[in-house]
Amino acid sequence: MKYLITLFAIIFLSGCACIQKVSKDSQFSSKQTELVMSADSTTPMRVLSVYNKRDSLLLRTKCEDIVPDSVNTILQNLLKRMYRTVNDSLSKGVGIAAPQVGILKNIIWVQRYDKPSNPFEVYFNPIIIQYTKKKLSWVEGCLSIPGRKDTTTTRSYAILVDYMKPDKSHKIEMVEGFTAIIFQHEIDHLNGIIYLDRL
Repeated sequence: MKYLITLFAIIFLSGCACIQKVSKDSQFSSKQTELVMSADSTTPMRVLSVYNKRDSLLLRTKCEDIVPDSVNTILQNLLKRMYRTVNDSLSKGVGIAAPQVGILKNIIWVQRYDKPSNPFEVYFNPIIIQYTKKKLSWVEGCLSIPGRKDTTTTRSYAILVDYMKPDKSHKIEMVEGFTAIIFQHEIDHLNGIIYLDRL
């Protein structure tokens, strides 16, 4: 009897450990997984449009945090496909946020015009913790609002951004100028805000 109880306990605990592992590793719903894995990493994703009612509802939804994970195939495919999307000749942009491709996670790609060669970099769970009072007037466009550009005057010249990098390291960085505008624009998307709200 003692042996059976011990065996049952081992099986039960092993089962629980497996369940926890699955739920911990799975940061995406089945619907999100299906969307991300519907094509390989070289294929751009469809960009949601404010002119589509269903898309517009998703674009107005606040996103949730995500843990960087270099071995999560779904996450890695999403990152590559987002990068391909923002660099696609049909929708060339300077930044993209995960909700723009239908994934409500706090992930953005930003082109760093403040660094040599203007590289694209990916950021997880970014938040702006400080804004300068000095503002910039800038013409903004958006991949989710095709065919339109407007001048915004409410963007801060410099911001203090808190984010996680793909290697799970944490960083707080001061960003200025046009790159700061891109960060503000993309982080707005993570909070269900589009640049038209800033006009």
